Amino acid sequence: MSVELTKLDDCALLRLNRPEALNALSFSILNEIAAALDDVASWKVRALIVTGAGEKAFCAGADIKELRGRSMTARKRGAELGQATFAKLERLPFPSVAAINGFAFGGGLEFALACTFRLATRNAKLGLPEIKLGLIPGYGGTQRLPRIIGEARALEMIMLGRTVAAEEAERIGLVHRLVEGSAVEGAVNFAKEFASFSLLALGLAREAVTRALDVPIHEGLKIETDLSTLAFSTADAEEGMAAFTEKRKAMFRDE
Repeated sequence: MSVELTKLDDCALLRLNRPEALNALSFSILNEIAAALDDVASWKVRALIVTGAGEKAFCAGADIKELRGRSMTARKRGAELGQATFAKLERLPFPSVAAINGFAFGGGLEFALACTFRLATRNAKLGLPEIKLGLIPGYGGTQRLPRIIGEARALEMIMLGRTVAAEEAERIGLVHRLVEGSAVEGAVNFAKEFASFSLLALGLAREAVTRALDVPIHEGLKIETDLSTLAFSTADAEEGMAAFTEKRKAMFRDE
């Protein structure tokens, strides 16, 4: 299998295992990723970590040989497959962390963009080079990248096909942190920072932020009101407030 799904401490680990091809995405691998994400959604874990096998690449993008000689319908279905697969990350009941351990180009960067958080080793390089092939990103890159780093920087990366190194990626907010040594170990340690929180509250917080990106602020405030009210109705909220009052650590049960 080119996609491995295992458990690591309180986290699930999805690893692309095609290092000889820099973990490039074929359509069959996209289907494997989709199946793995459906599977892991029912696991009792606190986070999903996504990474690539080897030391050179997180994922170098699409398998270009598969992209040629297809009908217009097949091309559209290919884009829809990639978008639908990566959208599953946003519907997981726990956060996801991309552990970027080298090249993250094209569909590989789009995979990472769909994760809740992104960490990178110092040798990482990130970009959407599709324009150099006469193409544009099709797995969500044109939509997620500007939401993360802003329109101006996104246009530069997409229209110039510009690659950014890890330090710049951190500076512009494309990755949250740089990690030394193992990207997976760094991601596990990062996940520990939110692992003890209520998964319900974490999910509501992310939903409030992401939904607000597409509406005027007055509509976003209504969304926040509704979701924060919903958060108050959970048993975890009562536990959290009780623990604060009683000066003890909260023991959340995700309910």
